[in-house]
Amino acid sequence: MPRRIKQIIAYVDGGSRGNPGPAAAAFILMDKDKNRLQAKGLFLGKATNNVAEYTAIHKALEAAKQIGAERVEVFSDSELLVKQVNGEYRVKSERLRPLFQQTVELLGEFKNWKVQFVTRQRNEEADKLVNQALNLEQDIAPELVPVARNKKPIRLGVLISGGGTTLMNILEYIKHGRLNAEVAVVVSSRSTVAGVEKARNAGLDVKIIRKKDYPDVDEFSKRIEEELVAANVDLVVQGGWLCFWKIPQRYTNRVMNIHPALLPSFGGKGMWGHRVHEAVLAAGCKVSGCTVHFCTNEYDKGPIVVQRSCRVKDNDTTETLAARVFEQECIAYSQAIELFAENELLVENGIVKIKK
Repeated sequence: MPRRIKQIIAYVDGGSRGNPGPAAAAFILMDKDKNRLQAKGLFLGKATNNVAEYTAIHKALEAAKQIGAERVEVFSDSELLVKQVNGEYRVKSERLRPLFQQTVELLGEFKNWKVQFVTRQRNEEADKLVNQALNLEQDIAPELVPVARNKKPIRLGVLISGGGTTLMNILEYIKHGRLNAEVAVVVSSRSTVAGVEKARNAGLDVKIIRKKDYPDVDEFSKRIEEELVAANVDLVVQGGWLCFWKIPQRYTNRVMNIHPALLPSFGGKGMWGHRVHEAVLAAGCKVSGCTVHFCTNEYDKGPIVVQRSCRVKDNDTTETLAARVFEQECIAYSQAIELFAENELLVENGIVKIKK
């Protein structure tokens, strides 16, 4: 199975017993070699056939995005859905139109996409998942097949200052075999934040290093370095880390940060969290996104590793834009860490080049 899954094949199906009546949707994701990556059946309660069909493709596309796919090929046995998505038929149902629009928007976020008709006989597995979800009246959610690994996982040191959301996302990718890494130590700049409790509950080694407990930034930075070295950390990952620390020579191009905008725009001291999204909206940007970069001792100036983008909608608030950007952050950080783990990053003259 390929390490980075850029191309996804999806089989989708939906059905209702009553139209409207008890309904379910299902999808199966595979790589280009037909290795199954994920399969889910979703019980929807009361809905129509068409709503179930669109829910299936919508959920399949969301799952493909989470894997980091750039190209997607979808097969459905709903001839109506296929023709509507490909612009051959209009969507007349008011109830269906929002799902249709969301599907089209999701497809537009891939570099290439195809939605094709397939007979029910060739869509048997997705059809079976639909019926299982209907019979059980509950979701069926097998986990992803772990990616085969030949190398030892790299050791991560994760720096946090808040809720630990990025840390939890990294742990999910590791759990599902989609990231060849392990968290060796967590360093928090605050003792009472939710991220500390989450990390401890996950069985991780947590160190509290507060800036106010040290006379200057040099001593603060030295203490952080000591813990990273003691844990034999290969890569430092800043996840919601809000404190400036001096990155020592031994960790040059070995400290990553994620910024909720497309650097070099909307970066610098004081630009974090909702402040960034407020600035993006105030500027009238039509596109935003996130940037994973190597850290230097200058705010948001290090070499860019991975960037992912998303639409800025006319009715966006800072909260809705932040949620859409965070979806891309989850994908981008795991991609950047995996590239580092596979030794595919080369930094030349302040620019990151991907070897393959």
